Amino acid sequence: MNPFWSMSANNSRKRSDSEDKGGQMEQRLSSPRTSHGKKQLPSIPKNVVPITKPMSPATSAQSNGTHASYGPFYLEYSLLAEFTLVIKQKLPGIYIQPSYRSALMWFGVIFIRHGLYQDGVFKFTVYIPDNYPDGDCPRVVFDTPIFHPLVDPVSGELDVKRAFTKWRRNHNHIWQVLMYARTVFYKIHTTEPLNPEAAVLYEKDVQLFKSKVVDSVKLCNSHLFDQPKLDDPYAISFSPWNPTIHDEAKEKMFTHKRRPEDHHKGLPVSGLSWVKPGSTQPFSKDDNPLQT
Repeated sequence: MNPFWSMSANNSRKRSDSEDKGGQMEQRLSSPRTSHGKKQLPSIPKNVVPITKPMSPATSAQSNGTHASYGPFYLEYSLLAEFTLVIKQKLPGIYIQPSYRSALMWFGVIFIRHGLYQDGVFKFTVYIPDNYPDGDCPRVVFDTPIFHPLVDPVSGELDVKRAFTKWRRNHNHIWQVLMYARTVFYKIHTTEPLNPEAAVLYEKDVQLFKSKVVDSVKLCNSHLFDQPKLDDPYAISFSPWNPTIHDEAKEKMFTHKRRPEDHHKGLPVSGLSWVKPGSTQPFSKDDNPLQT
């Protein structure tokens, strides 16, 4: 029985027992009537507290964010929406792939085309909090620590909180974190560094800083063909150049031409895919004969 209705029934019984004790008590306990002679429900006593089911500590700890209301379904939707945004942004020089083991871990690589870190190929991992998007900002950790003022020289973690002091849901997105991770290699900031040595050298001795950066880039590139640290089929890995495999792919990419019907559309050549839908095999899509 509903606790409220149980309480109301008990009060009614008490009023019935007290009616035999006197008229004055009857007036005080009887239900008030309106001008039409209809009864009204008695008012709830001030000292009565509604009965609720006790909340477990784990539930109360998660009730601060919207994620607790929807559970894993909301988290899955949020991450899918974030990855869709990453694809739409077409971030230059960045490749990202969610983990097969956990959607809260994404593997990525950044290609630096110019500047102090030119020719750098930096693999990294994005760690997303399990209460996303209501928790802290995602973390970015490079596989090999890079000599940079904002990268921890031991753990390889990038100082992301510098740009995202407080993560705001529906305002901040993971693609912005990825873009920030790329930008730090083109615009160097030295205030409150994670690597004080790199910050001091950049301010006091740029030539020595450049020398250490070159060594750091070479070190990262020397580990480019190492097996991924995590046993995950979606982890990003590179293989040395193999002419029997890669020459054909290179030739097809460089010899591709527009179809005649596309000339008047002004369509760019970049962004074309040779992967058949539903397959992961390169050049599996059937090609129409190309005319020059």
